Amino acid sequence: MGEVFVVAPDRERSAVGHSLTLDIPLRITQLEERTFAINGTPTDCIALGVLKILKSRPDLVVAGINMGQNLGDDITYSGTVSAAMEAALLRIPSFAVSLVASGDYRFEAAAEFSWALAQTICEHGLPPYTLLNVNSPNLPHAEIKGVKITTLGRRHYSETVLEKIDPRGRPYYWFGGGDHNWEHKEGTDIEAIAQNMISVTPLYLDLTDYRLAEEMKRWKIGFNPMSK
Repeated sequence: MGEVFVVAPDRERSAVGHSLTLDIPLRITQLEERTFAINGTPTDCIALGVLKILKSRPDLVVAGINMGQNLGDDITYSGTVSAAMEAALLRIPSFAVSLVASGDYRFEAAAEFSWALAQTICEHGLPPYTLLNVNSPNLPHAEIKGVKITTLGRRHYSETVLEKIDPRGRPYYWFGGGDHNWEHKEGTDIEAIAQNMISVTPLYLDLTDYRLAEEMKRWKIGFNPMSK
């Protein structure tokens, strides 16, 4: 499609969310032509890539392909989705793409769809502060049933904090490892994946609940400092 730059964390940075590194120096390591590693988060990679590495603003940012799903509520933890969010905040069209798998990764269909989606976005554009979150089944191309435009699903966690004992008898904890139950609601990204379809969810970076804001104006919330 064009000239591609890769700017990625130098190690696994799952579930770091939209964090920006402020307490340690960041370093850029060039691995080969147009390929760079950063000792920071996915958000750091977008900021440094756009503001320091590239000589001009990119036409598009693609975050991923992530090895593992980013469905429903998981997007709030996801470093992959947060990288696309950072690009959207910089007014650059962006999307995140993840493969719904925990092993035996089959990237071909997700990569092919990402290429086609990138072309479409470059042709049509995206509204400001908007990004797309893509999840692809871990299946050969011929077994994927299509593409669905979806909403975010929800899931209920059960026993997601595991307690273990170290050799010195002290407890330590791991997040994850417990079972979780997805809400299989019509039209969600979770339902699309269950139907062996690629899910595309538009996200908008304004978390304001406008309906509640209007209702709260009728609550007449005031501030009356107590006299000393």
